[in-house]
Amino acid sequence: MIMPLLDAHNHLHDARLLPWRGEFLAGLPALGVRRAVANGTREDDWPAVAALAAQVPWVLPSFGLHPWHVNERSAAWLEKLIQFLDAHPGAGVGEIGLDRWIEGHDPAAQAECFRAQLSIAAERNLPATIHCIQAWGAVWDILRECAVPARGFLLHAYGGPAEMVAGFVARGAYFSFSPYFLHERKSAQREIFRMLPVDRILIETDAPDLAPPPGQNPHPLAGGDGRALNHPANIVLAYDTLAKIRSVTREELAAVVEKNFARFFLAEKECPPPSVGGG
Repeated sequence: MIMPLLDAHNHLHDARLLPWRGEFLAGLPALGVRRAVANGTREDDWPAVAALAAQVPWVLPSFGLHPWHVNERSAAWLEKLIQFLDAHPGAGVGEIGLDRWIEGHDPAAQAECFRAQLSIAAERNLPATIHCIQAWGAVWDILRECAVPARGFLLHAYGGPAEMVAGFVARGAYFSFSPYFLHERKSAQREIFRMLPVDRILIETDAPDLAPPPGQNPHPLAGGDGRALNHPANIVLAYDTLAKIRSVTREELAAVVEKNFARFFLAEKECPPPSVGGG
């Protein structure tokens, strides 16, 4: 039996994947992919997310304004976001968050947009997917001060410090493991995912971003500019890698991730949140 695979965070609608989209949309189910969450990042790509989800039943849509794009937002961006969420019941809110790495970032604007989107996710109890680079303290302050969805929230490709994990867990966080963590400099992240509570683990690709290192990439892919792209089939690599890190079989990890994915992305409002402890 094929092991069910669930990609908690990607951008399958991204134009960079267009030359291969038909191929991987046909091939991923054969690998075992049962669900994949496509995250919008700005107003002008939300229609592409919606179109892909309408075309492919196993794609779950998520709509959000990424911190990289807050300076491009229109005056009506929040109303547009609400319209997309109204039109797609059960869709997630994401990718949202804070980023101090990107050049020209506007901390105040990022925080304003993050708070507004987090508020919508909390009010509707929708799965919120959070991006953070070099802003973990600021993200924590907002998550601690603001309402969060009862089902929790996802810190995708978690790159924060180990000492913050317990607080995030207590607040309702899930954490998704990326094949990018195979890079040698990501040893601290691999150790964090070895120790995470089992009921807070998800798997992602972030395709076409966050490609694994060339020597360990079974699906090398390059865009028109020659830059490496992350093939969505690397979800298999992510599962295999995390299973080894946690010293479990692929089947054991897949069973855990399937339960966590269903609880976070598919649960109804009345479903209880995950336990704080885990194991």
